[in-house]
Amino acid sequence: MKVMKFGGTSVGSAQRMKNMVGLVAAAGNVTVVLSAMSGTTNSLISISQSIKDREAANAAKQIDDLEKKYIQTAKELLNDKNLLEDALGYVSKVFEELRGYVNAPFSIKEEKEVVAYGEKLSTNLVALYMKEKGLNAVLLDATEFMRITAEGEPDQEYIRENVNAVIARNPEVDIYLTQGFICRNHLGEIDNLQRGGSDYTASLIGAAIAADEIQIWTDIDGMHNNDPRFVEGTSPVGELHFEEAAELAYFGAKILHPTCVQPAKYANIPVRLLNTMQPEAPGTVIFNAKPTHTIKAVAAKDNITAIKIKSSHMLLAYGFLRKVFEIFEKFQTPIDMITTSEVGVSVTIDNERNLKSILAELEEYGEVSVDRDMVIVCVVGDLEWQNRGFEAEVVNALKEIPVRMISYGGSNYNISLLIRKEDKIRSLQLLSQHLF
Repeated sequence: MKVMKFGGTSVGSAQRMKNMVGLVAAAGNVTVVLSAMSGTTNSLISISQSIKDREAANAAKQIDDLEKKYIQTAKELLNDKNLLEDALGYVSKVFEELRGYVNAPFSIKEEKEVVAYGEKLSTNLVALYMKEKGLNAVLLDATEFMRITAEGEPDQEYIRENVNAVIARNPEVDIYLTQGFICRNHLGEIDNLQRGGSDYTASLIGAAIAADEIQIWTDIDGMHNNDPRFVEGTSPVGELHFEEAAELAYFGAKILHPTCVQPAKYANIPVRLLNTMQPEAPGTVIFNAKPTHTIKAVAAKDNITAIKIKSSHMLLAYGFLRKVFEIFEKFQTPIDMITTSEVGVSVTIDNERNLKSILAELEEYGEVSVDRDMVIVCVVGDLEWQNRGFEAEVVNALKEIPVRMISYGGSNYNISLLIRKEDKIRSLQLLSQHLF
């Protein structure tokens, strides 16, 4: 069995839902994971904010506008009178429930319940369309088998037991349809997977049922070797190792979240990135690939802040780095890059929320300087240190660009360089010219 996940743009209109169902019908025995229609989650978050701000009239108007969108989508999707009546009845029920939140107490618990309606709406409409087309499909409620722990991590043993139990109760079905993103927490409340969203759901289900392949369908034909917004002539990368894909996702390739394919990696299940607008394109397959001795792709991460701590006390002093890292841990601020010398250490962060407090504590250990509006450019491929010359090619490509930091050797798949924001586009173009 394959798992097919479709993102918001793939179910963003009635016509796209129809196209998506055509792809599913041709695939045979599959589990299908759907996101909310594009724009819906943002609308539900905005509605939640209006409720929290006690702007009842604004919340009510947004609910009315969103309901009109779904009524129109249902009418465009379904021809069967009875199924259309079912769809409109379900839409009406959902939006009456949403209106019930407007003047009631509203906490993070209620907000998560509100946001979950997006996936419920898309899967219910698609399930009815599948029924109209005569497909042998069943709609599964993701909250019956998707659960996170008290720490917010997927409870993978619970998921494995329960998703297989739910499928076993429907043994004659060809298509199992369910929601991405939403789940229950350890208290049994509606919650969500946060990182990776529906992609994470697909990866977790794929690992749980030992799927043959996990397909992530979006609106781009795979992961490209550079950012097509800034570089002409980019092309999809045919094959990536899981680690290469994670590096690219972390450093700016928005098609995939860096953590969402980890369950597939550990279960050794290939993940294929495909384009619903161009289904014949081969896309990108991500798996535990053998070394290729090639550079695969370039990505960039914006809004980076670099911090340098310089101290003569660091010279030969053990414990210095531990003290520095403990400050970032205290303020729950992850570090992206790090370089060290005999008398100093430089790190980068992408979140300045606690920067003032971090700097105040770092200044107890030495002279601190900060560079804002920086960009990390990441070059990914088979970069084992025995593969001679790759790091030289990267540095030579950027010989005209001022480079603040270079990180190499911490991973077998990544060389990272810190540059100014104004040098980003030129750097991406130069790397494409020299490496590809």
